[in-house]
Amino acid sequence: MREPLRRAVFLDRDGVLNRAIVRNGTPHPPATLAELEIVPDASRALEDLKAAGFLLIGVTNQPDVGRGTQSRAVVESINAALLASLPLQEILVCYHDDGDGCDCRKPRPGLIFQGSVRHALDLSSSFIVGDRWKDMETGRRAGCATIFLDYDYGERCPDSPPDYTAHSLSEAAAWILRRAGGRDR
Repeated sequence: MREPLRRAVFLDRDGVLNRAIVRNGTPHPPATLAELEIVPDASRALEDLKAAGFLLIGVTNQPDVGRGTQSRAVVESINAALLASLPLQEILVCYHDDGDGCDCRKPRPGLIFQGSVRHALDLSSSFIVGDRWKDMETGRRAGCATIFLDYDYGERCPDSPPDYTAHSLSEAAAWILRRAGGRDR
């Protein structure tokens, strides 16, 4: 007998799991491990989601590696610190730049599809939490419910309205739990 598909919450990294470094209204990743600051409500919010049966998967674009302005080792050390501190299953990374044409760079849904295949996920019962328009478009293309963390960046907003707009990861998690009914699957 085949096991039922699981549900997941996909989480952008910079601005959702850890504080983004905002310059001129645009969020950027921490440049070093020393700059990493996990958002204060991340641990509790993720523990609540995990307790409700959600698999938690980070999905992040890290094009500075492809651009040569960041090392892969720093990105991996930041990811390792997040994985050690938070109840995440894994963090999936796209190291490509916009011009590379890959299917994993958000707003394309390749990272979500990778996670879905690897973990036998039901994307129609899954969610994505992000702080940029690309995250919302990625979730929409993958068939996930979308939660936009609105930090009032000075950049483009999502083209299509997200399913929910929140101002913290805790608020996003509470909405997911209400919407999903907190059922374990």
